[in-house]
Amino acid sequence: MLQTKIIIVGGGFGGLAAAKALRKTRAQIVLIDRTNHHLFQPLLYQVATSVLAPGQIASPIRGILKSQKNVTVVLGEVTGVDKDAKCVIVRDVDREAVRLPYEYLILATGATHSYFGHSEFEEFAPGLKSLADAVAIRNKILHAFEQAEAEEDPSNHRDLLTFILVGAGPTGVEMASAIAILVRSTLKSEFRRIDPGSARIVLVDMAPRVLPPFSEDLSAAAKQRLEKLGVEVCLGQSVDHIDSDGVVVGGVRIPSKTVIWTAGVSPSPAGKWLEVETDRAGRVRVQNDLTVPGHPEILVVGDTTSLDQNGKLLPGVAQVAIQQGRYAGKLIHSRLLGTSRPGPFHYFDKGNMAVVGKGFAVLQTGKIKMSGFAPWLAWAAVHLQFLAQSSLRVSVFLQWVWTYLTGQRGSRLIVNHHGPEPVRTAVDG
Repeated sequence: MLQTKIIIVGGGFGGLAAAKALRKTRAQIVLIDRTNHHLFQPLLYQVATSVLAPGQIASPIRGILKSQKNVTVVLGEVTGVDKDAKCVIVRDVDREAVRLPYEYLILATGATHSYFGHSEFEEFAPGLKSLADAVAIRNKILHAFEQAEAEEDPSNHRDLLTFILVGAGPTGVEMASAIAILVRSTLKSEFRRIDPGSARIVLVDMAPRVLPPFSEDLSAAAKQRLEKLGVEVCLGQSVDHIDSDGVVVGGVRIPSKTVIWTAGVSPSPAGKWLEVETDRAGRVRVQNDLTVPGHPEILVVGDTTSLDQNGKLLPGVAQVAIQQGRYAGKLIHSRLLGTSRPGPFHYFDKGNMAVVGKGFAVLQTGKIKMSGFAPWLAWAAVHLQFLAQSSLRVSVFLQWVWTYLTGQRGSRLIVNHHGPEPVRTAVDG
């Protein structure tokens, strides 16, 4: 008897949740992803600031799903969907335009950086969405201190040790505070010709306050904490220009050799693949059961989805993707069994958290609003819980305790993506 073929595109929070929800389904499930690992994106900034090593926040997808015999993992990049022929078009390591048929399709393709129409900024202000991004930013930050240490002209130290983050949402706030802790504690005693504590950290945003999703009092508490850590918070100012020498903010140039983009995301091109209605940002407008209008066999979850609840667009956060992935799996399972289907998708908001340096976080859930050490403990517990494997939870927990007690970081390596050039000798030349 031939089994139903279900294709899941994306091994992030939504895709993995959908696959796990289908673990008891008599179906052939194919999960396709461009990388071989599931990434815990909320901790990417800790790799970028040397708290954790890349292997502590990512797990091989095959390892996570190894006991689920109805799932096959494919390393490849989906480049299109033929919804009439019911197949996805995949590029893998040695083939182009491979067509894989499906009976059900779950698109959990995530999002990438958005430069709000200024794609020229990307060359000078890298974003943070992948392990490669995090390692590149870590290299950039650490290399700035090495350059400053070697620089003979002290007047150039200021530009080398100025770090600008564009975007004061959770990622920007967490990155800025983590850099502040790095330069004022971990690196403070390791350099001889420069003072890492003199580094300038600037957080820029057009919004009138940091952490816009949070209440005004928590936003104010986060801003006060950032300033206590030495971060300059520049709000209500647009970034007019970014180049290799710094940024222009509100008409004023701030010289810097390290600019990091922490503002805005752009969804995957799933809406273009499907040729269906999207919102202004390009996210697919789905029905309340996460299906594409006119195509009940196609479901879209996570950052690629545009769905309103109680008059508000659901946010692009991990919990939304996880809950939508589980719902999509349960819906398909119920259809295949012919049992009663779940009602419309409803997101249960467990609240928002953001860490602002060592031992301090803000938490908002329902009417509860807290800031300080207790929310930081809650933040740590929640993030440990959602790591994909128990070995990672133990590793990250021990590293956090060690870093908290000693200030020592998990990985402060500058890792180039290619080997050193061979040393030429007189015989060679």
